[in-house]
Amino acid sequence: MAINQKPLLLDVDEKPEVLKGILLSFQHVFAMFGATILVPLILGMPVSVALFASGIGTLIYQVATQAKVPVYLGSSFAYITAMAVAMEQMGGDIKAAQTGVIMVGLVYVLIAGLVKVLGTKWIDKLLPPIVIGPMIMVIGLGLASSAVTNAGFVADGDIRHIIVAISTFLITSFINTKGKGFFKIIPFLIGIIGGYVIALFMGLVDFQPVLDAKWFELPGFYLPFETPWFNSYDLYFGPETLAIIPVALVTISEHIGDHTVLGKICNRQFLKDPGLSRTLMGDGVATAVSAFIGGPANTTYGENTGVIGMTRIASVSVIRNAAFIAIGLSFFGKFTALISTIPTSVLGGMSILLYGVIASNGLKVLIEEQIDFNHVRNLIIASSMLVLGLGGAVLDIAGVVTLSGTALSALAGITLNLVLPHEEVYNPKHPTKKKEEHKQTH
Repeated sequence: MAINQKPLLLDVDEKPEVLKGILLSFQHVFAMFGATILVPLILGMPVSVALFASGIGTLIYQVATQAKVPVYLGSSFAYITAMAVAMEQMGGDIKAAQTGVIMVGLVYVLIAGLVKVLGTKWIDKLLPPIVIGPMIMVIGLGLASSAVTNAGFVADGDIRHIIVAISTFLITSFINTKGKGFFKIIPFLIGIIGGYVIALFMGLVDFQPVLDAKWFELPGFYLPFETPWFNSYDLYFGPETLAIIPVALVTISEHIGDHTVLGKICNRQFLKDPGLSRTLMGDGVATAVSAFIGGPANTTYGENTGVIGMTRIASVSVIRNAAFIAIGLSFFGKFTALISTIPTSVLGGMSILLYGVIASNGLKVLIEEQIDFNHVRNLIIASSMLVLGLGGAVLDIAGVVTLSGTALSALAGITLNLVLPHEEVYNPKHPTKKKEEHKQTH
């Protein structure tokens, strides 16, 4: 059935005029920029690699989907908690985090193959809204304490950092609520710039890294082998690595949702043509490549989908050229050095909003799907996931696998959803009969 939408000014396979196309591509870069650089800044990863990975990942995705879907891939927020925990458990070493995200990419590829053979109904059964909602909430709230610490809301905190954090938070919030047109889709970027300017006046910015940086500089890649030019890490398959993999279940669900929304905007069914197997393949390979070179996981970006919805221009060539621009920026040494001078209080103020929004999106899933918490089954699944995910629970399985945080929460939710019986509820039309309640799993 066709979806009624405003007609596109440029369809997926159409190209704009050269100058107009360049401006449209830069608009997509601005839309993804604030969020894409925020992930490596929070995790202490090279911004240059994240920019490079987002560009290369988008190109990989376009090849996998036969250039049929106008999707831009940027840094994923869903893996921040899992990667941060893995780094902490390894004493700051990134090997568990990077290996884990590489394996996540391979899980995407595996599931893409299963979708090709079996279809998608099994995904719906494994990941109903009652599991997805709390899982997203755990991801959003998992690093809440980190956001608060970075913002300076601690005992004997520096008042300058607190002011900067509050200012960043308020600027971003007002742009989100009152911004018009293009400004409304880049609130994080505007918030970072505004917070940075305030931090500059308060003497919290050190420009020395910018002065020391070269104009042209190779991105700071981390590779799983030794080279004379780049940093390296070892592939590691311990429990810290395996704990990252279950997060893929959440991002696959987000992947399906993003493509459904984009399909409505473009009046196409991308999950049928080129098909979910191809879109998952592109997303997964892009994520694995990003982690391989020392970058964060990739994901489809709603910010860029918003740009398409606003401009009514769905041209894949515009997205492709935005990817090339991002790759070019990753080699601009002074630019990436400037980004590294952003104070932690700016990131803290941003993160308070960001993590809260992610958690609220989990709540939104439960509301939109009309999950009824009068049913004890739903209450048990959601409450157990939240407590295990946020309470610091750790499950050590014979010293081989250690599950904690999001991973343990996801496993608990999926298992409970599969084993708990559906409740029988009162049927007012036939008081002597009862009917099964299926709403919570559909």
